[in-house]
Amino acid sequence: MKNEFALAFNEVLEEKQLPKEVILKALESAMVSAYRRAVNASNAQTIEAKIDPDTGRVQILAEKEVVEEVQDPRTEVSLEEARRYDPNAEIGGMVVVDSTPSDFGRVAAQTARQVIQQRIRDAERQAQLNYYQRQVGEIVSGVVQAVNAQGLTIGLEMRAEGTMMRKDMIPGERFRIHDRVRALVAEVKDSPRGPQIMLSRTHRDFLRRLLENEVPEIYHGIVEIRSIAREPGERAKVAVSATQSGIDPVGACVGIRGVRIQAIVRELHDEKIDVIEWNPDAAVFIAKAISPARVIGVYLDEDPVNGKTATVVVPEDQLSLAIGRDGQNARLAAKLTNWRIDIKSVSEAAADAIKRLQGDPELAEKLKIEAELIEQVGGLLAKKAEGRPLTPEEYDQMGRFVDRIERRTAAQRQPEKKSIEEDKLSALRATIPAELFERNILDSGLAEHVAFLLQGAGYHSVGDLILQLKVDPDRVFRVQGIGPRAMAEINSLMNNILAPAAEETSEQEPVVEEGISEQVAPVEMQEAIREIVQPEAAAPQEPAVEEKLEEVEAVVEEEEPSLEQIFSLRPEILQPVDVDEEEDEFGERRKGKDKKKKRRHVEVEYDPDRDMTIVRKKHKRGDEDWDW
Repeated sequence: MKNEFALAFNEVLEEKQLPKEVILKALESAMVSAYRRAVNASNAQTIEAKIDPDTGRVQILAEKEVVEEVQDPRTEVSLEEARRYDPNAEIGGMVVVDSTPSDFGRVAAQTARQVIQQRIRDAERQAQLNYYQRQVGEIVSGVVQAVNAQGLTIGLEMRAEGTMMRKDMIPGERFRIHDRVRALVAEVKDSPRGPQIMLSRTHRDFLRRLLENEVPEIYHGIVEIRSIAREPGERAKVAVSATQSGIDPVGACVGIRGVRIQAIVRELHDEKIDVIEWNPDAAVFIAKAISPARVIGVYLDEDPVNGKTATVVVPEDQLSLAIGRDGQNARLAAKLTNWRIDIKSVSEAAADAIKRLQGDPELAEKLKIEAELIEQVGGLLAKKAEGRPLTPEEYDQMGRFVDRIERRTAAQRQPEKKSIEEDKLSALRATIPAELFERNILDSGLAEHVAFLLQGAGYHSVGDLILQLKVDPDRVFRVQGIGPRAMAEINSLMNNILAPAAEETSEQEPVVEEGISEQVAPVEMQEAIREIVQPEAAAPQEPAVEEKLEEVEAVVEEEEPSLEQIFSLRPEILQPVDVDEEEDEFGERRKGKDKKKKRRHVEVEYDPDRDMTIVRKKHKRGDEDWDW
């Protein structure tokens, strides 16, 4: 049966949820402190404590000097007593002996209690800090312990406390003590008072984690969240896309009769959530982001100075819906798409187009061509200014006019923009090794489905992909089926490809300088000479191998087997000598099936009588031939 110490020890382990070694170390440290305080020992003296977790027996070991006559028992020990612990002890030496006081159990219980509590508290705080640092960005659940003007104090697992400030709470939420709360671990900081765990319900990643919990397709990667724009408690927009064909990403997130999205709406205090299908075409994506408003046209302007601006034209009755209350819909759409959005009605866009035509001297010639149409649109604008209603056909006429002017304006800016982009592309292309533009994207080492997606998007070589990553990584990210995980894999692999490619280029340059050309010696002959020629063949008195390559080539062509050798061969292995072209074609056909057939069988030897190096191409002719 276990004694009281073992039972109490196990109870502490269960309550604090700490390792056994941590508790034992804290107890031993407390016992050492209690001994030093009880006997007033010096801090320079080495003292250790050992505790038996089964019996609870405490043993104090102190280092003392061996003397003939003991004057201070705290630091000295007699020779007879010292040799009980160390038979080789001598006068003047130091020995570690048992110095446990007779009444140490009661003294330790009184003096070591505070030290033990402090050590256990420190270990508990460190365990909490390590645990919640791994939980950053994840949802945790807790119980409200206190409510004050600054925020909430929430009790979490492992006896930890989290803090949620008022700014991190959804507007309109009211919590009471003992209410259960779910929140995102936004930040964890270490402090003298313990780990400070900052919780948030307004962070956009809180909505992301809720979607992952409620929608299995998002959790398993079938549907990916492209971007999130959120105004807590009011409205949120989420752009999603499917990584597999035949999947409706919006329907998967909404659920049957909206059951999935309604669970998230209730958790977010009735915050309205718009789920939008992401599209690689920025104009289509922006048009969907403006929903529920109907859009007539979206015109993009990627100015390198002023940034990316999108002009969105909507019908007259859709203008207020597109802008939203206090500009909320337009603001969320801009955050979601990462474009600056300028929303205009048809009449306003038509007036701006006429003003642009009249004020731009470069469009003077086009102004003459469009004079009649401009006059008609001007009459419609004057009619509207007078308060007279316009027919739907007249609104359509203004819409077509705006579309023509916007497209011509974009075409006018295209040459200047194209020249700037070409200069930028040429500068970036020079930093990429040329051989990477010849390597197929399917041979890049990427996952097969990712490589096929990139090839379908127009990136046929590794160099094209690296160039696009340097110019605009978002365009690669907008490829249908490419998500954050695939993007991280692409970036990692491309970074690994660039460094070895540069090293290979630098290593190949000296080979060209040596004067060994492919016309003098084939590549396989060069490899054979490097690998097979023995040191004695490269003796100082012999000529260099490079100088004999032309003679070697001649010898290879002249050496043919005699008639006796041909008739001595078996019929099944009889082959013509000149089979270079047939072997090349045969090897090409077998390229994907048996790669080992591509190896060339070459024998290199030096003939001292003829003073030359001979290279023979060997065919398998029984056991006498070799294969390497």
